[in-house]
Amino acid sequence: MVHLKSERELERLRASADLVGRTLGTVASSIAPGVTTSELDQIAEAFILDHNAKPAFKGYRVGKEVFPSTLCTSVNDEVVHGIPNQNPLKEGDIVSVDCGVLLNGYYGDSAFTFAVGDISDDTRALLTATYESLMLAIAESTTGKRLGDIGAAVQQHCELKGYGVVKDLVGHGIGQNLHEDPQVPNYGRFGSGRKLKTGLTICIEPMINRGTASVRTEGDGWTVRTSDSLPSAHYEHMIVVRPGEAKVLTTFRYIEEALGTLPYKQNADVAHG
Repeated sequence: MVHLKSERELERLRASADLVGRTLGTVASSIAPGVTTSELDQIAEAFILDHNAKPAFKGYRVGKEVFPSTLCTSVNDEVVHGIPNQNPLKEGDIVSVDCGVLLNGYYGDSAFTFAVGDISDDTRALLTATYESLMLAIAESTTGKRLGDIGAAVQQHCELKGYGVVKDLVGHGIGQNLHEDPQVPNYGRFGSGRKLKTGLTICIEPMINRGTASVRTEGDGWTVRTSDSLPSAHYEHMIVVRPGEAKVLTTFRYIEEALGTLPYKQNADVAHG
């Protein structure tokens, strides 16, 4: 069942989305060599609780597995769902920070892949392509388009550059539930799939690997890694489908303020919507 959101619901979602963005901006200020992902997790949880919200991921259950942390922190070849730990980040690492909040009954969800100090040109190119694919997918998320247009935009852009597009994991609808219908794959054919309607709220989240698209899940039941141990990048925005141009509910503006720039931003930016 796909639920199209009213303007009242969208106001609630905007507030949740803004809090996620501010949380990621706060975390961004602390990312550096020597910092642990557990420390980042503690910073995020305190910030969310201080703003009268709850972490969306902590306690999230899939079958018998319960996620233990506020953030998903996925380092280097970890694609998504990495559990924060005591291992210090190192110069040249990348870390995807995925954050969710529950505020006034509505969820916010966003992710950004950060560089830890100086990173290699190959890794920077991967991050740039993944970020660009998110922007291209958002441009396809307008009334009358189809889900296949979103996935095809990501797949075409990244595969032409030789990257692996993860097919085992998808984006999703969002609202009063963290994961709602429809699923939003990062692959597909233009003109195929469910037609997009005004008021649909979805999370678009390309997960792109420098090598193979194949992934595997660790024994903790959560952490997903690339099968060839090459790095993976991940960006995520919440959007609402509109005629002519999608409205982006989340923002990377707070991250940009913390870092001084978004180093992977090249094409026309719709991220500040």
